Amino acid sequence: MIVSSFLTPPHFVLASASPARRKLLQTVGIDPIVRHSEFDESQITCKDPIELVQTLAHYKAKTVAPYFQDCLILGCDSLLVVRGEIYGKPNSSEEAIICWRTIRGNQGTLYTGHTIFDQRQQKTLIRCGITQVYFANLNDVSIEAYVDSGEPLECAGCFALDGKGGLFIDKIEGCHSNVIGLSLPLLRQMLEELGYQCTQFWGNP
Repeated sequence: MIVSSFLTPPHFVLASASPARRKLLQTVGIDPIVRHSEFDESQITCKDPIELVQTLAHYKAKTVAPYFQDCLILGCDSLLVVRGEIYGKPNSSEEAIICWRTIRGNQGTLYTGHTIFDQRQQKTLIRCGITQVYFANLNDVSIEAYVDSGEPLECAGCFALDGKGGLFIDKIEGCHSNVIGLSLPLLRQMLEELGYQCTQFWGNP
């Protein structure tokens, strides 16, 4: 008989309305309780992308925390940087088109901040996943068709690797799931650092 040294896992809460993040977790056996933080991201102004995504992820988790007790709460935030410019979710189709005309044929860096609040242990971990993304050199017709699909309007950097936007990415260097909005390897490492095993969360919302 194997005696586990890992802690009994608390309920897992995802402080995000992102269907992509929820699907990533469900794909690896974690079916989280979902609570949209509704945090006003405009309150945070920072030029450093790592500090920005980590701060936003922290506040998303912090905003949700009062609604739960004895839970593990995950907050995430992503953004894209190309040629020194930061791109989050576009505010309009016109903004998305301008973004794509800038990033096409270029290399970008996708940052995703991760914060875990472990209420049971009163511990907080904050990390950042970083992935290099190489964009195809799209023509204007393809850009306008993609923006018209509506997908870019819901995504940081105006693209979804796990959707139609996957057609327009030539390659990535680094964590694939980080580009979708949640680095699964980084999540595993953070859970283990807190004393949990990720498989303990299978079937445990």
